[in-house]
Amino acid sequence: MTDLGKSAVTVLGLGAMGTALAEALLAAGHPTTVWNRSPARTAGPAQRGAAVAAATAEAIAASRLIVVCLLDHTSVHAVLDGQELTGRIVVNLTSGTPGQARELDARVAERGGDHLDGAVLAVPSMIGTPDASVLYSGSRGAFDTHRPVLEVFGAADYVGADPGAASLQDAALLSAMYGQVAGVLHAFALVRSAGVTATEFLPRLVGWLTAMGGFPADAARRIDARAYADDVDAALTMQVTAVRNLVRAAREQGVSAELIAPLVPVMQRRIDDGDGGDDLAALVEVITAEEVA
Repeated sequence: MTDLGKSAVTVLGLGAMGTALAEALLAAGHPTTVWNRSPARTAGPAQRGAAVAAATAEAIAASRLIVVCLLDHTSVHAVLDGQELTGRIVVNLTSGTPGQARELDARVAERGGDHLDGAVLAVPSMIGTPDASVLYSGSRGAFDTHRPVLEVFGAADYVGADPGAASLQDAALLSAMYGQVAGVLHAFALVRSAGVTATEFLPRLVGWLTAMGGFPADAARRIDARAYADDVDAALTMQVTAVRNLVRAAREQGVSAELIAPLVPVMQRRIDDGDGGDDLAALVEVITAEEVA
């Protein structure tokens, strides 16, 4: 049931995530207007009390706060381009890149609106629970004003005035996740090649990863201080040999090394620059230089 004392919100896009966002708003008592390119998707929110807009302009006119959650940024521009946004706050929760967030910020401003870009650190089923969190960047004023609404979705964390900051931190978190996923899958492939099941190996793998849990903190300290050669337990010259052995071991077992082999040339570049005594954390300097070049 909606509460007329609460802020009205429009949700554009009713995929799995957009629907979860709309339903969380409705559950919290916010008057909610929804729009979706395929009208059939509006049925669920409508049954829970949402107003259904027949057109994008109607949906935008219904609320000052506009939450956008579409397939990609091409879809966002297709929906918002040409719309009057004066006085509107566009909260874009569509996955994308930092550059796309900055571009959208400029386009919204051209149309008289304010913009927050967000990165949802949750799956749809987590929205509206304490386990969900969303990073926001862009207009600080919009964030502060509408924070009570944003907190309906989960913990709301403002990470900076740069509209691309939320997307950038999201990319960093996902990069760390996929890096770990790659290592875990490679490990399972290796042991399976010798007839050891993944379940059998799992306790040993979890124990090992837990023991290695101190690496991020140590790497962060080294990177911020650029202290790559201080108190190094395992220098790159040793580490690159170890990774080469991992690549060879995989091939001997009939397992592709493509998930870990890319580490070797990055490590070798740092060594070739005369920094073979550095800690692994020094590789951040190699890939940063690559990006800048």
